[in-house]
Formats: sequence, structure tokens, C-alpha cells
Amino acid sequence: MSLVITGASGELGHRTAELLLDTPGIDPANVVLISRSPDKLGDLATRGAQVRFGDFDEPSSLPAAFRGATRALIISTLELGTRVTGHLAALDAAKAAGAELVAYTSIPNPDPQRNPSLVVPDHAKTEEAFARSGVAYAFLRNSLYSEYRIPEAQGAQASGKYTFNTGDGASAYVSREDCAAAAAAVLAGGDEHANMTYDITGPDLLDGPALARTYAAVTGATVAPVAVDDTTFVAFLVGIGLPEPVAQLLASMGQAIREGQLNQRSGHVEQLTGRTPRSVHAVLEAAGLGG
Repeated sequence: MSLVITGASGELGHRTAELLLDTPGIDPANVVLISRSPDKLGDLATRGAQVRFGDFDEPSSLPAAFRGATRALIISTLELGTRVTGHLAALDAAKAAGAELVAYTSIPNPDPQRNPSLVVPDHAKTEEAFARSGVAYAFLRNSLYSEYRIPEAQGAQASGKYTFNTGDGASAYVSREDCAAAAAAVLAGGDEHANMTYDITGPDLLDGPALARTYAAVTGATVAPVAVDDTTFVAFLVGIGLPEPVAQLLASMGQAIREGQLNQRSGHVEQLTGRTPRSVHAVLEAAGLGG
């Protein structure tokens, strides 16, 4: 049996691998870590995991990388608009290797007809291909990361304002730790995860004013919520140093929240891991933002 994780040198992949290696009954020799930068995985190789080179942009590298795969986690890559080809090459390699289940990290409600987030089309195409592949799938639809709220909170602390374009919408932001724990549980599990879709969310639906209150409570600063339209939000983000494409991407996610497309809140983290997911407040405190 081989449990395969792609993108294993990234933050989510590395943490998933650590948790999988910590799982009782998992033989480290059966954990296979695929990365374009295998030299970054020495700590996990020391624990007994197999480390293999694999690059979604080099499909010829993938058959050897997935060799012997029983269950695989394909972590979505970052290149919007071009990444689907790599995702499908990895799926093909996992299927050819005989994988019984392939999990994929997606986003809640990946419906391009409803969800305006710019990341949605790639996830929709990838999920459709997985569902047609003939291999059992598990979709891990991760909510927006709580860790991305850390620079927001720092900016709010410094400026006394939290600027957002989410309107009255809310989202259940989730910690990367909980996403990793859920992914590790699916890899270590059995047939109960076949053809399942999990919304991996945090415990609380938070709108813009609620986030401002959270940032104030954690940092001890006075933070005023400032609601703006999409154009003003993009200009704000560019003004604080973000590239225009990144600003447009974040604005599209804000629009999705505003339109109720990222308002899922589920019990799937607790179902998969046996523990309550971390709150945004807890993530910020753990990052050292407390007074």
C-alpha cells in the first residue's frame, strides 16, 4: 500500500505528510511524497517517507512518481488558467498506477455559473474530470484559509481600519492545519471516503464587521470596518503593494462571499478528524498577534 501526496514541499502538503506519519498504524515506508523540490523534504525522508521527484509540468516524470499508488492526494497548484492540464496528468498517472482513490483539494461551491471567484473554473474542470475518471474520488473543498487573515489583522492593527468588499456576506474561514488533518484522515481511511465531497470549513461564519471585531480583540487595537465596492477594493490592495492580478483575484473572492457563494459551514472537519476546527481568533493568537 502506498499513500501519495503531491506538492509535498508546500505548506499544506508538508503538514499533511507530518500528520499522516503521526497516524497510528501507518508505516512510514508506505508514505510517498512527490515534489518538484525533493531536497526540501529531508526531514520527512528521515522519518522514513519515500521522497520522489514529480512535476505536473513534466508529465513524463509522473508515472515513476506515482508508482505503486494505492491512495493519492493531489493538491491543486497555483497557476490559474493553466493548472488543469497538470492536475489531469497527475490523475492519469495515479489511475495508471492502480490507485483506488484520488483526493483533490478544491473550493466550496465550484460552480462557474454561480461563483464569481476566479479560481472556480479550474476547480470545476478538475472535479468534472475526476468524477468521469472511473477512479473513486474525494473532493476536499477547503474554505479560505484563516492564515490569510494574519496580514489582514496586522494591517488593520496598523491602520485602525479593516477594508473589505464582502458586503453583508460571511465565510467560515478554515485553518491550514485543519485542512491538512482532514486530508491525512482521508488518505489513512478506507472505502467510506469513496466518491465523497467534504466542505472543509472553520467553526464560525464571519462577515466583515465580525472580522474587524476579531482583529481588534486579538491585537488590542481599535479597528473600524470599512465596506467598499470592488473597484475601490482593488485600488486599495494595489495601493498597499499587491500586484494587480492578485488584487483582482482577492476581489473576486470577496465578491463570491458577498453573493453567498462561500458561506458553507459544515461539520466535516470534526467528522474526519474527531476534533473541533480552529477559529480565526485562535489562529491569529497562535501567530503571535495577541497583545
